[in-house]
Amino acid sequence: MASSVDSSTKPDDDVRQLYKRYQSATTEEERHEIALEMGRLDAERHADIYAALETE
Repeated sequence: MASSVDSSTKPDDDVRQLYKRYQSATTEEERHEIALEMGRLDAERHADIYAALETE
């Protein structure tokens, strides 16, 4: 169980960093690029969750 907690720390840190970058973005184009990065990260996390569920 501890391993699942440890593995979620890195993605959570990535999300926090992206959110901070989004808040400090000065242009709409910059915010758009950061939002795309957030979407990719979210998709990866969902893929990992579904893969884990399939192996249970």
